[in-house]
Amino acid sequence: MSAIKPDLERHKRHILLKEIGGPGVGRLAAASVSIVGAGALGGPCAVYLAAAGVGHIEVWDDDRVELSNLQRQVQFDEADIGRLKVEALAGRLRAMNSSIRVDAMASRVDAETPVCGQILIDATDSYDSRFGLNRLAHRSRRPLVSGAASRWSGQLAVFASGPQPGAPCYQCLVPEHPPAAEACDDVGVVGALTGQVGTGMALETVKLITGAGQPLTGRLQIFDALGGMIRTIKLRCDSQCPVCQA
Repeated sequence: MSAIKPDLERHKRHILLKEIGGPGVGRLAAASVSIVGAGALGGPCAVYLAAAGVGHIEVWDDDRVELSNLQRQVQFDEADIGRLKVEALAGRLRAMNSSIRVDAMASRVDAETPVCGQILIDATDSYDSRFGLNRLAHRSRRPLVSGAASRWSGQLAVFASGPQPGAPCYQCLVPEHPPAAEACDDVGVVGALTGQVGTGMALETVKLITGAGQPLTGRLQIFDALGGMIRTIKLRCDSQCPVCQA
């Protein structure tokens, strides 16, 4: 009994929510997620999922912490500069919640990478990585939680073309690499916005695991940070999509 009490105390705010409750906390503890990207989006997402008690968190990234990251990647501090992001982040998650399993995978991910999570989380900043992860999610019938941020604009969506027939995939939204794609290294991004998108990704993941509410499946949430507005649009399958309509 003494081993159970700390978990009850830790998660009682979730247990009090009728949409989660004790069964939802149990589902979180039994769940596994793979977060691809340990930076500005993946960091806050991972922190909130660890706090929620997700039992197995796998984080993939081959980058090292740089001084320029600290403007928005609040999971790191100056002492982490030069360290592998996944190792620094994994250490923080384990310190937050010693009852969960955290695997640090210092590698990039493509459509053939053996990621193990039942939910895939795209926190990357590369279209090649996004396309590969989308193909992997569709082929393996797993939901894909996706976020992006640049300048003052952010996006958040859940793609479930694999487990949910008729649902669009990421490539229905972005058919090919945009010719004028902008990276935040080139155009900048406001730090607090990446936290908003990253925590939104964690929220959608919690909803998927517990069955609470309505996830953003087939919908795209757009954040206009300068205007202080959020809007949501419905996505449709692309009949010519090379991934989910092939």
